[in-house]
Amino acid sequence: MPSIWKLRSGEDIPASISSIASELGITELIAEVLWNRGFTSAKDMDLFLSPGLRNLCSPSEIPGLENAAEVLAKGIAEGKKFAVWGDYDVDGVTSTAVVKSFMEERGIETLHHLPNRLEEGYGLNIDGLKRLRDQGVELLLTVDCGITNNEEVAAANEMGMTVVVSDHHLPGDVLPPAAAVCDPRLETCGGEGCACPCANLAGVGVAFMLVAALNRLLPGDPVDVREYLDLVALGTIADVVELQGQNRILVKNGLLLLKDAKRPGIAALKVVSGYDMFAAIGAGQVGFGLAPRINASGRLGDPEKALELLMSGDMETARPIATVLDQLNTDRRKEEDEILEQALEQAEKLVKAPHNRAGLVLYSPDWHPGIIGIVASRVVEKHYRPVIILCEEDGIIKGSARSISEFHLHEALTGMSDLLLSFGGHKLAAGMSLDPANLENLKNRFHEAVVDSIGEKPLKPTIKVDRELKLDEINYVLLKEIELLQPFGMGNPEPIFITPPVTVMERRVFGGSHVKLTIADTDNTRRLPAKAWRQAEALGSELIGKKMRFAFSPKIDNYRGVPTIELTVKDHSFKI
Repeated sequence: MPSIWKLRSGEDIPASISSIASELGITELIAEVLWNRGFTSAKDMDLFLSPGLRNLCSPSEIPGLENAAEVLAKGIAEGKKFAVWGDYDVDGVTSTAVVKSFMEERGIETLHHLPNRLEEGYGLNIDGLKRLRDQGVELLLTVDCGITNNEEVAAANEMGMTVVVSDHHLPGDVLPPAAAVCDPRLETCGGEGCACPCANLAGVGVAFMLVAALNRLLPGDPVDVREYLDLVALGTIADVVELQGQNRILVKNGLLLLKDAKRPGIAALKVVSGYDMFAAIGAGQVGFGLAPRINASGRLGDPEKALELLMSGDMETARPIATVLDQLNTDRRKEEDEILEQALEQAEKLVKAPHNRAGLVLYSPDWHPGIIGIVASRVVEKHYRPVIILCEEDGIIKGSARSISEFHLHEALTGMSDLLLSFGGHKLAAGMSLDPANLENLKNRFHEAVVDSIGEKPLKPTIKVDRELKLDEINYVLLKEIELLQPFGMGNPEPIFITPPVTVMERRVFGGSHVKLTIADTDNTRRLPAKAWRQAEALGSELIGKKMRFAFSPKIDNYRGVPTIELTVKDHSFKI
């Protein structure tokens, strides 16, 4: 869908930018990019470009963490049998792996429980707790979950367990009755502007900070917890939290360990994802290569294989597990494509007369509950409208919702909570369940909520661009400097530039829906290749020879080991 192009910052670049760039040894262009993102001094820019671990906040700054570490240390000293309860997504699996790896190095036996998404759902459940009790567990740590499991924590207490909750999700009005609760969002100010510098940590970030604190309390020689930063980077990137501040420090340093691939499971995962075992990879490769293979295990049912991979002690063990996860991901992608085709077919009807739906509710009883969230994101990408996708399990309709920046999904669902059995989430993503009898009402109420909030007329997405960039300004020096801004993701978007008017010289479709172009400046002195993913239909062969502008991100493509410059097209315009 064509987008509105908007400059990232409307402020003028100061004359001092030249001296700042000179002081830091970077080009003025990169200094401009940083300035437009709010880094307005050489000190701020330097901290962003060089996020060393020395700048990491103290674990004690996370609310409740010191108490949580003390409770765990006391329980371990008393010989209580210990278990960790995680989650089935990448954040939950890596959180569990961090805790188990640490405890193993410290010589502490650790049981674990990762809930089956299809059979148990998210968070703690009574049956799972009973199984742990029957195995003699007396000390339980939750990671990436538990902050809203008040009833389940109370039940664990009744079973004789000492429970410590570590989580990063928003707490409810009443905290669970655990012996200790640590969560960086306990000090939120309405969800925004939290005083805690670690407010945006993923669950694995909280788990890492917790074992770092526990490391100092346990008897014996401490271990080097920095060895777990590869797992922290993997989970943090996959959980799509803001890659600024503390998360940037953790991920930037964790990516170095992912490159080294000393952990057999990571090495095997990189290979099946199509990367060299020791290749440097960025957040994009983690998010679209490694993470989906870990996620596939949990999405399609049992996350144990993913944890087993990350805990593998040698390549002989890791390789076959990575192969299984790769196949699961292939199966997941195939099913995703099938569901997406059906969902888009429904959506195409709903956006047209006589329906003219501003909010889309799409439903099929047979869609896979572990995949519909991904599909919802793709439908939003196509139509730029809030979307709920629903399926049915055991007579209950369950769904995932994704939104656009202008529409607060959680607030809307709160306004129709009378139709729902349960729901949770935030502004841009949510999950829910409902009785089938309420389906038609949900469709109408969701549409009305969207109209009331943003109007009946469909909105266009906005792309924030950094500045115009001529083709002859794009070189390897610039691209190497752009790499300094990595990792890119939520809170730290990849720089996007716009071309002056250029001519489309060549066009070739690949992969069915993608297109590769060759574009040239107006006097044909510089040509560059450009790839546009899933835009073959929008960028047809009639464009050859025409002048147009592109919004793009420049990259170094290392296909077959030969570095070449190419552009990744985000959008196009015929306004020149």
